[in-house]
Amino acid sequence: MRVATYNANSVRQRLPLILDWLAENRPNVLALQETKCEDDKFPVAAFEECGYHVAAHGQKTWNGVALISNLPMTGVRTGFGDPLWPDDCRIISAEIGGLKIVNTYVPNGTAVGTDKFEYKLRWLERFRKYLDERYLPSDHLVWMGDINIAPTPEDVYNSKRFYGGVGHHPQEFDLLARIVEWGLSDLFRKFTQGAGHYTYWDFIILTAAPKNFGWRIDHIYGSPSVAERCTACKIDREARFAPKPSDHTFVFADLA
Repeated sequence: MRVATYNANSVRQRLPLILDWLAENRPNVLALQETKCEDDKFPVAAFEECGYHVAAHGQKTWNGVALISNLPMTGVRTGFGDPLWPDDCRIISAEIGGLKIVNTYVPNGTAVGTDKFEYKLRWLERFRKYLDERYLPSDHLVWMGDINIAPTPEDVYNSKRFYGGVGHHPQEFDLLARIVEWGLSDLFRKFTQGAGHYTYWDFIILTAAPKNFGWRIDHIYGSPSVAERCTACKIDREARFAPKPSDHTFVFADLA
């Protein structure tokens, strides 16, 4: 079984690229983030023509998540299910092919010291509670998406420059570690160590992708049973060089 994640930075703008990638790689599940699209405007028919089901949770202009699957989806849920939290279209979950899938678009945080950064920290704390409320480490659980954290010096091209800033901040590291301690493994790092393996290259730096000035902020995590079954986890850097790319690329994992 193959699961994949991709921050599309607008699903409608990236639709040809996504459909080509699906045809070539045939994942059973694709988690999308930053779809930037209300549910009634999501291009469902284009995915259904390729044999995929769609569950979307979106809004205009900002955020948005979706699950695309060629297997039946059951138990689709969105958000934290907590009336004290805004439903800003950052979480969608379902059971697919014997797996419990959670797709998240973690808040970026914008800048350290801002309200948005504090919201990111509180969001990560709330997500740890969400795992406790809904899942057990013995579940076949996959958590994937745009996590918006590069958790080690090897996960950003210039750690000394960016350390202490948003996305590479020790408070973020600590909160992500608490989530992982619930019983999750970083599937990419099960197979690949060292620097230079990134999933995001900023559009602002025009030469970022060719020079590999990147960040590894799109992750796939698995519970112990999933990590044991995982036979590969890779980053498809080439998709970043396709026509009209997102500033992110695809990450996928294969499970025996």
